[in-house]
Amino acid sequence: VQLVESGGGLVQAGGSLRLSCASAGSIFSMKTMGWYRQAPGKERELVAGISSGGTAYYVDSVKGRFTISRDNAKNTLYLQMNSLKPEDTAMYYCAAFQGYVLDINALDAWGQGTMVTVSS
Repeated sequence: VQLVESGGGLVQAGGSLRLSCASAGSIFSMKTMGWYRQAPGKERELVAGISSGGTAYYVDSVKGRFTISRDNAKNTLYLQMNSLKPEDTAMYYCAAFQGYVLDINALDAWGQGTMVTVSS
């Protein structure tokens, strides 16, 4: 599975961005997918995950602000980010999980990342 993210950028606090992740693999529709982020000097953090059937999970800090979705026909994963905060600033990575568990230490593939910067 090859993953390529896009959609990052610089936005003011309160603004929105939509991240996309295109997959070149043919097994995208069968994979549990997700987004994680890493801010400078901090550990990786799982942001959101979605099962092949569309069940979504969110870390508490983004609940109500972020929405993860997938289009299996287009082999594409999305992350709609609203009401962005400066603390959301990080490199965001798309990931394919090895199994059904959202374990960022058990990935089949990840992308190169797309930077999100939220100014105050």
